[in-house]
Amino acid sequence: MSKVKSWRWAFFIGGLIVMSLGISMSIKGRILGTSPWDVLHIGLFKNFGLTIGTWSILTGLFIIVTTSIILREMPKIGTWLNMLLIGMFIDIFNWLLPSTTNYGLQVTYFIVGLFVLSFGCGMYIAPNMGTGPRDTLMMLIVERFGGTIKTARMGMEIIVTMVGWLLGGPVGVGTIIIALASGYIVQYSLPYCRKLLIKHAGNIEGI
Repeated sequence: MSKVKSWRWAFFIGGLIVMSLGISMSIKGRILGTSPWDVLHIGLFKNFGLTIGTWSILTGLFIIVTTSIILREMPKIGTWLNMLLIGMFIDIFNWLLPSTTNYGLQVTYFIVGLFVLSFGCGMYIAPNMGTGPRDTLMMLIVERFGGTIKTARMGMEIIVTMVGWLLGGPVGVGTIIIALASGYIVQYSLPYCRKLLIKHAGNIEGI
């Protein structure tokens, strides 16, 4: 494997791990609420068992299959790895990180988790190895129905939040904070990670 590919894979896998850590931290601090998709995953977990990470994988798989049928094309390997690894690492970190009922510690978990997951998102996107299942669905909605990415993302997240809430998932002010603030943090972390990647791997086409 070339130096460029090695660094791109390192950033991609490393970013997924970092993002999964941030997601798990926000779940540990769910007294404030969790991200829209995790509201759904936790709601499914509460009602049907399995694990939160497993539901992340299953919902991702459903989205991949649906979008592949509509687009009549197979997604990049990075999309499959995104689906599998994030779910796996969410369960690993949920097991490793200590739970707490202390309000202050849960708030700390949430705030730190927000920055960690947003940085990890920028890190995994930087090498352009394939988008996650949910981002693929968002782009498909924009392509087929028009509108902006922001509108498509907001519409998706409102729907999954409502479904997750009906299933007993934790909705709160933190759900809104993650939905609004994570994009702004990624806006800074993505170019930083791209510059860091180029510094180590050299000039890379396509990022």
